[in-house]
Formats: sequence, structure tokens, C-alpha cells
Amino acid sequence: MAIYLSGFTLGISLILAIGAQNTFVLKQGIKQQHVFLVCLLCAISDAILISLGIVGFGYLVKQFPLIETMARYAGMIFLIWYGINSLHSALTQRHAMNPEGHASKNAWQTALICLAFTWLNPHVYLDTVVLLGSISTQYEPYQWHFYAGALSASFVFFFSLGYGARFLTPIFRHARSWQVLEFIVGWVMLLLAITLVV
Repeated sequence: MAIYLSGFTLGISLILAIGAQNTFVLKQGIKQQHVFLVCLLCAISDAILISLGIVGFGYLVKQFPLIETMARYAGMIFLIWYGINSLHSALTQRHAMNPEGHASKNAWQTALICLAFTWLNPHVYLDTVVLLGSISTQYEPYQWHFYAGALSASFVFFFSLGYGARFLTPIFRHARSWQVLEFIVGWVMLLLAITLVV
């Protein structure tokens, strides 16, 4: 149980910081659109990445830094594109007063954007694959208890964030609130893009 709690605590601490992925989950939660899909994709992606780290893929990432470099620049381009779109939306569009009526992407588009936020983020490889993978070796032969804890943390966090965001819905019944959100999201994405290469 102690090993499970160690994995859970470390897993939560790594994904708790505000980043591109969490911002996207929060936004989908406020809009109440494809929330289950987004939360599930984020949690399953984490599960895959953590398990890769535990079976030794973290070693490959260290040996072949090109993997991390490619993710870094692809992620930068994606974040710049998404950030500019959010800023453009904040400055030019009057969003619907009702979040549920907010212009929606279909499930496939939402899924692809969600996966891009996850898999084009080089920090995810350092955090989940390298860091969690390395730490799990301390718990051999019980590293899968550590994995279960980290995995539980991902599911608890993403579903809490996605479905908890609906409590902010009354605030976002005002068009101005959506503009402010889009503006903040836009700048967060652009600043994250800069941090990827600086």
C-alpha cells in the first residue's frame, strides 16, 4: 500500500501543474463537450507512457535524445498554432452566452487535438517515461504497485478536472468570460511554446 501511495502522490504532483494539456481539459469541461472522451484519452495516454517507462523505454529516451527533440519542436509548432487561434478567437468572436451552445468540434477533431497536447509535449516523456520509470526501479519487484498508484492519480486528476470544471459554467454564460478565457489560453500556449525551446 505504501508503494501504491508513493506512485499516486508522485503522479499527482507531476500532472498538477498548469500546462497545455490541463488547460485544454479544463476548457472542454467548462464547455461540457466531449469531456469523458478527453479525460479518458489523457488518462490512457498517461497509462501507456508510464508503463513504457517502467518496462525500460526511459532508457531509450536517454540514449536517443532525438525522440525528445522531435517532440519539443513539433510541440512548439502546435502550441503556437493553438495559441494564435485562441487569441484570434478572443479578439474577433462573440461567443455564445451558453457554454453548452459554444461552437463545438466533433469528437474526432477533439480527440486529435487532445492527443497532440499529450504526445507532442516533450515534458511528458521526461516526467512520465524517464522520471517515473527511473523511480519505479527503486521498488522492484513491486514496481507495478507504484505504476498502479501513478495510473490511479492520472484517472482521478483528469476526470476531476474535466467534470469539476462544470462548476465554472455560470461564470462562462457571459460572452466576455469566454473572451477572457480564450485570451488567457492563447498566452499560456504561446509562453509554453517558448519554454520548449528556451
